[in-house]
Amino acid sequence: MLIDFLDRWQPASRLALVEAVNRLVELMRERECPVIWVRQEFEPDLSDAFLEMRKTNRRITIKGTPGCEIAPDLNVDGTDVVVVKKRYSAFYDTNLDEILARLAVDSLILAGINTHACVRMTAIDAYERDWEVILAADCVDSYDPEHHKVSVRYMKGTIASVLTNSEIAAMLARVSRP
Repeated sequence: MLIDFLDRWQPASRLALVEAVNRLVELMRERECPVIWVRQEFEPDLSDAFLEMRKTNRRITIKGTPGCEIAPDLNVDGTDVVVVKKRYSAFYDTNLDEILARLAVDSLILAGINTHACVRMTAIDAYERDWEVILAADCVDSYDPEHHKVSVRYMKGTIASVLTNSEIAAMLARVSRP
């Protein structure tokens, strides 16, 4: 949900996605569930970037630029955790495992873009770590609609449950907090 990615979206699609993510974030805060934001950034010389980025000199989400920041219309709170990643998966070479262990969560609800890349890789890595994974259907999307559909279909039922914000709210209402 970074500026470099969202600024390329059609305004109506961007607005719908941001509003859905903000609704999910509010729901999590109402239930006193932790919110973790993940953002990607690369060094200006691309020394830590993907091989393809280095080969083509593709500059996106560069450290020190606005593009690597979380979109300002998202409801980020100063108490939220922010993880910086260098690859598609939020787990790859980050401290996300330690953060989740410290927070003692029992499942993960994923939101973001792009479904076929970052969301899918993070979901797979979470699944391989034995996390219950919920894909927030209203809160994931991709610039490639076909890859989005295929990725959701691939994850649904095995790697992740796919639930709308309303279904997530209903599920959380049934769960008692310790």
